[in-house]
Amino acid sequence: MAFLHLEPRPGRIAHNRKLVEKAITVAADSGARWIITPELCVSGYFFQEGAGTGWINPQPDSWMKRLLGVARRRQLTIFLSYPERDVQTDYLYNSVFVLGADGQLKGVHRKIDVHPGPEEDWSTPGSELWPVTVDGIKVGLLICADTQHPEKAAILKEKGAQILVCPMAWGHKYGPGDRWEQRTAETGIPILVCNRTGREGEVDWTRAESVVAGDGRRLMQKSLDRSAILLFDWDMETMSPISKEFRVVYLDS
Repeated sequence: MAFLHLEPRPGRIAHNRKLVEKAITVAADSGARWIITPELCVSGYFFQEGAGTGWINPQPDSWMKRLLGVARRRQLTIFLSYPERDVQTDYLYNSVFVLGADGQLKGVHRKIDVHPGPEEDWSTPGSELWPVTVDGIKVGLLICADTQHPEKAAILKEKGAQILVCPMAWGHKYGPGDRWEQRTAETGIPILVCNRTGREGEVDWTRAESVVAGDGRRLMQKSLDRSAILLFDWDMETMSPISKEFRVVYLDS
């Protein structure tokens, strides 16, 4: 497994795409087969002033198609946080896509609990919750604040989810508390939380933690002040980490 614990630059789409591509390559070269990105890793969180929303396309766009090719060639599953435009309604969504090792899109989750105000006033709330099957494992997808209350994780559990994968942009000042641990205690299934680092305006993510949690407790956690890959080994049969701590590979952002 690999968490891409990155520092995206707000509104600098081309720069962030290159950062994600580099991180995927390094993670794959390091042995990762599931690669998870943080929330809004391609745009940064406060991207509207610098980039607007005109660049957000129906998916898969040309860049995602390129990553689908990488996933197929390298036999990767990539959980890619990437905004999308609905081709029928023109609504915009804060989404996470599952890019399969066969080069096909396996599923998508549209963030339901969007943050009110200028942070996410571009994003329409999603409404559906369904696990996505990856390597025979039913994966429940949530994005950041979707984990704040128990209902959504419970729905995914009822629908057969065996693990939760969650891209995050949850900062330290208003941190998650023990919400992630609570979701695992309530559902009995583990949660993989890929957070980010860096600063945007007054928001500081340099102490934000990426976390592996299960059985009501944190099993691994790490915060970093610059872009890095967090690598760990996972047992798919027991749904528990083999590693005791993350192996960190730093990137130039």
